Amino acid sequence: MTSQTLNTVPTPQQIRRAPKVLLHDHLDGGLRPGTIIELARETGYTALPEAEADRLEHWFRASADSGSLERYLETFSHTVGVMQTREALTRVAAECAEDLAADGVVYAEVRFAPEQHLEGGLTLEEVVEAVNEGFREGERRARADGNRIRVGALLTAMRHAARALEIAELANRYRELGVVGFDIAGAEAGYPPTRHLDAFEYLKRENNHFTIHAGEAFGLPSIWQALQWCGADRLGHGVRIIDDIQVDDVGTVKLGRLASYVRDKRIPLELCPSSNLQTGAAPSYEEHPIGLLRRLHFRATVNTDNRLMSGTGMSQEFEHLVRTFRYTLDDMQWFTVNAMKSAFIPFDERLAMINEVIKPGYAELKSEWLFRESRSGTSVTSDSVTEKA
Repeated sequence: MTSQTLNTVPTPQQIRRAPKVLLHDHLDGGLRPGTIIELARETGYTALPEAEADRLEHWFRASADSGSLERYLETFSHTVGVMQTREALTRVAAECAEDLAADGVVYAEVRFAPEQHLEGGLTLEEVVEAVNEGFREGERRARADGNRIRVGALLTAMRHAARALEIAELANRYRELGVVGFDIAGAEAGYPPTRHLDAFEYLKRENNHFTIHAGEAFGLPSIWQALQWCGADRLGHGVRIIDDIQVDDVGTVKLGRLASYVRDKRIPLELCPSSNLQTGAAPSYEEHPIGLLRRLHFRATVNTDNRLMSGTGMSQEFEHLVRTFRYTLDDMQWFTVNAMKSAFIPFDERLAMINEVIKPGYAELKSEWLFRESRSGTSVTSDSVTEKA
């Protein structure tokens, strides 16, 4: 008898307590509704669709549930609208770190686009410094609450704009000061990643890390360009790699050349299940490609994308997957180790997080069945543990 036999799937409480790693989370997509209202009042932003926190939260979720990536992206005008001062950016970043830590996240890479926060007169450098200050403050508050988290920043360039090289250079200047990498984001259709080749070539020359939003709304050409033209270390979403995988009526799987390359090279996929349902990249949790990608041992990771718009968090994402695919703590650990292996911090630090934080955390959770059995009065005989002894 094993711990999995006694506890097939983790409970919601165990999921929340489990150490989790988050690679794809947008700072402007995770604000607390009450904070948005307070910042709007403080900064003079008057365009909010609702003035009460619960109603505003519902508005964001309903607006993001359109099935269109373009409509989904429109909701960010309000969050970005209140993030135009140093104080606002610092507060939002600190609360982000606190909220993630309270949800059991031990390492996170949170991305934001500095170019979108200049309307109040801040410089690009001041935006980065304000956000980093907030992350450090949030880490301190989390420790005071008994939680541990480390947050790295990813600087994002908007793919419809023309500032990618400038933002890439900014990311490189702050790489020892809290910024761990670079990203491009925004609507994929009509804005291929190859428009920003100068930025990616620069980052490669500087031996810096970058991920690219690809394969969410546009499909395989977006993934191919991100990898073979731009040289991305990771794929932001990458869910449409499923289009290069065929499964016949008897379950035989055949991978196309691009899918084989992604799996063979262990290219991380920053999968965001709830967000993918909202933008139409997947029709349901049951039909989300993450199930097949996990079975085929792609470097799949679980992420939130935008916690406010999707009404989610890392625990909720795993709860959906546990309920849908009957995943165990071993499956959760597999996704989490995948993510930590794929993080943009030095190898020795990733390894220490895996061996000293993640694996011990899951081992403790998986051992709890022993104590539950004892309390319930059920005896575990020597015969029942012979297989594992």
